[in-house]
Amino acid sequence: MYLIAPTVMLGAFMFLYLAESKEAEIKEKARAAEIAKTKALEAEKKKNAEEKARLDSAKRAAERAAEEAKREAEKIAKREADSKRIQDETDKYLAESSAHTKKITELESQLETARKSKDQASRESFDLLKQVERAKVERRNAEIEIARLTEMLARRASDSSMTRMPTPPPPAAK
Repeated sequence: MYLIAPTVMLGAFMFLYLAESKEAEIKEKARAAEIAKTKALEAEKKKNAEEKARLDSAKRAAERAAEEAKREAEKIAKREADSKRIQDETDKYLAESSAHTKKITELESQLETARKSKDQASRESFDLLKQVERAKVERRNAEIEIARLTEMLARRASDSSMTRMPTPPPPAAK
């Protein structure tokens, strides 16, 4: 009894143990297959997500590159437009400057001509005033000479015996 009961129990235990271990082994294989399947699905999802992210990243990089190329083209176009506008304004102002320079030269020559005319007119006016003053001085001198001659003639005449009044005759005796 001491040996039979433990042996029977050992046999039953072994039977149950082997059945359970086979079942556990099957469950473990099923669980391992399921884990492998989920890992494969997760790997597939991860691969798809990475591919999608890579495509999305490439798309965004291409969009960014296109946007930067567009901005650069706009900057270049703006710079060229500004450069053309500045060049046009420069040409316009140079043409205006040239026209103004010609006008200044023309006005300066007119001014010089006017100055010469003014100087000549001033000289002629001065010469005419000089002649007028000289004529006045000569007239005054002539008047003085006439007055002197008249005075001299008057003095000679007053000194002359012909101009003296005869002495009145003595009163007649009655």
